Amino acid sequence: MPLVFQPGEAFQFDWSEDYAVLDGKVTKLQVAHTKLAHSRAFIVRAYLLQTHEMLFDALAQAFRVLGGVPQRGIFDNMRTAVDKIGTGKARQVNARFAAMASHYLFETDFCNPASGWEKGQVEKNVQDARRRLWQPMPSFRDLAELNAWLEEQCIAQWGEIQHGVLPGTVADAHAEEVSCLMPLGRPFDGFVEQIKRVSPTCLIAFDRNRYSVPASFANRPVSLRVYPDRLLIAAEGQIVCEHARLIDRSHHKPGRTIYDWRHYLAVIQRKPGALRNGAPLLEMPEAFRQLQGHLLKRPGGDREMVEILSLVLHHDEQAVLSAVELALEAGVATKTHVLNVLHRLIDGKAPPAAPIDAPQALRLTQEPEANVVRYDRLREIRHAS
Repeated sequence: MPLVFQPGEAFQFDWSEDYAVLDGKVTKLQVAHTKLAHSRAFIVRAYLLQTHEMLFDALAQAFRVLGGVPQRGIFDNMRTAVDKIGTGKARQVNARFAAMASHYLFETDFCNPASGWEKGQVEKNVQDARRRLWQPMPSFRDLAELNAWLEEQCIAQWGEIQHGVLPGTVADAHAEEVSCLMPLGRPFDGFVEQIKRVSPTCLIAFDRNRYSVPASFANRPVSLRVYPDRLLIAAEGQIVCEHARLIDRSHHKPGRTIYDWRHYLAVIQRKPGALRNGAPLLEMPEAFRQLQGHLLKRPGGDREMVEILSLVLHHDEQAVLSAVELALEAGVATKTHVLNVLHRLIDGKAPPAAPIDAPQALRLTQEPEANVVRYDRLREIRHAS
């Protein structure tokens, strides 16, 4: 049965698997396709995984590019949306997916199992995209550059593809449909939350990798918020730290440990001796490591180094780093000199005092006379002993 959609009525969504060269390596990608059913405007975005947070980001980016939100979304029974398929159209929808749909105010419509023709437009878009975008295989430095290129290519192709049913191109039909879409509003905060317990060494585990957490949360539960490109750790109602997310699909390599040396300042303040072989401290900037090499050669240098590193808790880290670099250039690798340089750098950034509006020439009403005889008189005066 041929289908007809009204402007702003619906969009169709689907995943595909394609390949691109990222940082010199052929990488398998999970590609999200979103297509407006009326104007047939489409957007393609690539990810490394096909998970909830990737789906939420794909739809948020699609609505941004398409200029709004249609009234209904047509999906297959993907695991990121449907927890259980019931009889007929009955579906047990994933709670986070339902929250996302409620945020954007679109209705969800799930196809019958093995009935791809119910969203035939986006199914065709998957095949067309392989010819238009993935052959020859694109090559980019990272995923962000690839997605920026995909977005540019999709928008450019709107103006080249004839709609087929409506007069003009896809871009012409989209220009008329935009006014019928619901306004986008604030993007959905599409993270997936997990509760983790911080290890005694201030680490949490996620996807075979480990990430550091501030030492004050060791042996305590925290909330891990997973985004496509970053991880946020929250506790006590606030975000305590953030890490760039590592995704490695190969299972023959061991997991990695990602340290932030600042998270261990509280530890080395209590145990300065940990400076010498502390693994997180290998991540310090080179200037800090050079200063550490000088200070640890003399007695008490470990405590001096701890006090210098602790300055980043109260001052801008770049200012402290600049002070250390200047101290090393001067050949005076001491805490006192670093503090003096740091204070000069900070004071130099203070705003200049406001100029005083004074007359060009000041003249006293009664000018003093230069009379040195008065001092001789003072010598003659007898003082009580």
